[in-house]
Parts: sequence; structure tokens; C-alpha cells
Amino acid sequence: MFSRTQNAKIIEGKSGILTAYVPRLMILYMKDELGLSLKLAYGSGDLGFSITTTMVGAYLSIFLTDVVGLAPTLVATAIFIGRSVDYINDPIIGHLVDRTRSRWGRRRPYLLFGALPFGATFLLLWLRPPLNNPALLAAYYGGAYALFDTAATFVYMPYYALTPEIAPSYDQRTSLTSFRMSFSIIGSLIVFVLPWAFIGSFSPDNADRILVFAVGVAIISVLPLFICFAAVHERPEFQKESVPNLKGSLKAAFGNRAFLFGAVIFLATWVCIDLLQALIVYYIKHVIQRESYMDLIMALIFVTALISIPLWNFLSGLWDKRLAYIVGAAFLAICLGLLSFLGATTSMGVIAVLSVAAGIGVGAAHVIPWSILPDAVELDEYETGERHEGMFYSLITLAQKAASSIALPLVLLMLGAAGYAPRAEKQSESAIRGIRLVMSIIPALLLGSGAIFALKYPLKREDHKRLTAELDERRRNYADVQIDPAEAPHN
Repeated sequence: MFSRTQNAKIIEGKSGILTAYVPRLMILYMKDELGLSLKLAYGSGDLGFSITTTMVGAYLSIFLTDVVGLAPTLVATAIFIGRSVDYINDPIIGHLVDRTRSRWGRRRPYLLFGALPFGATFLLLWLRPPLNNPALLAAYYGGAYALFDTAATFVYMPYYALTPEIAPSYDQRTSLTSFRMSFSIIGSLIVFVLPWAFIGSFSPDNADRILVFAVGVAIISVLPLFICFAAVHERPEFQKESVPNLKGSLKAAFGNRAFLFGAVIFLATWVCIDLLQALIVYYIKHVIQRESYMDLIMALIFVTALISIPLWNFLSGLWDKRLAYIVGAAFLAICLGLLSFLGATTSMGVIAVLSVAAGIGVGAAHVIPWSILPDAVELDEYETGERHEGMFYSLITLAQKAASSIALPLVLLMLGAAGYAPRAEKQSESAIRGIRLVMSIIPALLLGSGAIFALKYPLKREDHKRLTAELDERRRNYADVQIDPAEAPHN
């Protein structure tokens, strides 16, 4: 265990002058110690999470208002009920994952045994139970949401916690995260583009088509988890570490400055993404009135985001993750601010250009916050002598869900207060203004707050390199001490 004074010297000490730099363009595809097959296998796991959570985030609200016929206030209540369960189960599951010991490791068993419940609970969200009471319907969907979130936590908490174990270095984590986020964006692209070709509009007449599409999504979501389980293996040196009780794990997390700053960056970014996913369908349908171009607009955003990932990976290597995030967040915030000026008379050309520009910013939002978080694990080990990846990721996802459970219902309540009418073909001017506000200004403010914390983030590349070198040396010394004298070599 190491003192705060020693830690301060590492974090706050001035790094040496960079005397030489070799550009690492396309580091995403360079051969490194991880190997292409490992990065593909691990990255594919995020396809399942992306395709399900994107469908929930983008379509559940409009499914419940325009297909089921619930008022926005009841939809807000159902979402809040569903996500409130995570306030309790996320840290408990994260701590459980850290303490798990099995022949498959600490994380992988959850991928194997949690995959099918994850897919099954997702389907519950798209059924229409034979209930006529709106309050009972809201209770059903709130309960289904809680079950799905719990099943997802059991699968993706350990999945995320594998990142710092698989990729030990600063830039390897950006590369690995880039692969994972590539699959994440592919999942988003599938969910945002295909429904409009297969389902058409979200209306009561298309409820059966929505369910069939959800079945396909559930099947796709499960398969990559089995691939990830089979192809990815945990590092054995991390299997023997002891983990303190729940209170000790929480204390370690909240005492880690890099983790707290990274958490704010992550939180601001992904609440912004959650809001955009939930509201973009409303925006395209009612504000710019281009529902027939829905698949094209979504494709422009997410194909551009996918293509931009090597760019953000390169910029993270050229500068560092902090500066790359600040540039990406500022760019996306500007694009979102411009959305408030678009309307039904805006030409499709302008909409297409802004969609491509926004996609570049979306690529940064997907890659960089996720690659920042694992670096705090080494600081945790440096300060405490232990690693709490499961607890760290559980608190991160808990914070995201908690913020979204407040933000998403809040914006739905704002839409209701602005006069949004479920199933109405044409919305009032006040409702249009409400959609513009929550689609552009609020997400832009969130990104601005993330950029401020990124500016002050305490771990640079040089700091992390010194941390990992020190920890490697201490692990070697610990291993030497553990050698049984009877087994030691004799002259």
C-alpha cells in the first residue's frame, strides 16, 4: 500500500520534455501485444449491449407513448421505477464480481450464464400485456425495465471490468476501446436504420412487427457474449488478489481522484448520448419533419461515427485522451447547438451535412470516456495494493443510470408540460420548442461540463506509464518474496 504523498509526486510531478514523437496513425489497426483476434473477440461483446440498450433508449419512450398509448408522465414514471432498482444492485453486483473466483476467472462466468437471461428480459419490454388500466401498464413496463437492467448489469459489469486486465497500457486501452466502440456503433446503426425499413412508423398497427424485430435483436445480443467468453481469457496474476468488504471497496473508489474526475467526464457524455437517443426520433419526426428520411439520417450519423473512430484513436495518441475529449466534446456541442435552428423548411442537404458533422463528435463521445476510466485502476492499486475494477465500473454505470433515470423522465415531463400529444400527427409550436430545447441546449451544456473536468483530469500518459512501471516492479518483488525457500535454487 502506498502513501498519498508518494501518489501526489507521481500525479503532480512534471513530466519530462517530449523530445521525439513518432506518429501512430492508424494505431487502431497496428499489430500489438493484444492481437487483432483478441480485440475483435472482446469488441464484439459490446454489440449485444449496444443493440439492446440503443433500442431501449431510442424507441421505448415513443413505443410507450405512440404504440401503447401511455401519457409521457406515466412513461417517465415507468422508466424511473425501472432504473431505481440499479441504485441498490449495481454496487452489490460490482463487488460480487470482484470477489468471484472460479475456474473461468472472475469475470467470464457471468458472460456465459448471464447471456440468455439478458436476451429474455429484453423481450419483456416489447410485449403488450392485456391490461386496460394505464397505471398497471406503467407498473408492468417499470418492472420489465428493472429486470432487464439487472440482467444487463450481471453481464456487462464484468465485461467492462475486463478492459484494464486485457489491456495494461495507456494506448492499448484506447485501441481496445476503439474496437469495442466500433461494434457499439455498428449496433446503434443497426437499431437506428433497420427498424424504419422493417417496421415503418411506430404506431399501434405495427406492434407485431416491433416485437418480431425485438426478437431478432435479442438473438443478436446473446451470440457475441458466448464468443467473448470463449476467446477472451483473464490475466492469472489478478485472480489471486484479495478484495476488501463492500465498505472498503466503496472507500477506495471515492478516494480515487482520477476515478472521480473520469466518472464526471463519462457521466456528462453518456447522459448526453442517452438524451439524444431518446429524443432524436421525436426531433426528426416532429421538428424537421423528415420521418421518411429517418434511416438515411441515422445512417449518416452512425456510419460517420464509425469511420471517425480511427481519427479519435490517432488524436488520443498524438495528444492525450484529455485534449482529444475536449476537442470532440466541443465539436459535438457546437453541432447540437445548431440543431435548435433547424426546422421543417430546412433543406435535406443542410440536414445531411450537420448529421455527418455530428457523427464525428459522436465517435469521440463513444471512444474517449471509456478509455479514460481504466487508467484509474492502476492508481487504485497504487494507493490500496488492490484492484476494484468491478466496483469502479458498477459505480460508473450506476451514476449513469441514476442521472439518466432523472434526466430522461425530466425531459419527458418537460415535453408533456410543453404540450406534447401522444399519437398526434402534428404537434403544437410549444411542443416543438420543447423538443428543440432538450435535443440541443441541454446536451451541449452537459458536454461543456465534461470538457471542464477533462481539462483538470490528473492522469496523463507519462503519469500512467510511471504508475504501471512501479506496480510491475512491486509485483515482481512480491512474487520473489512468495517463493518457498525449499523450492529456491541452491548452488
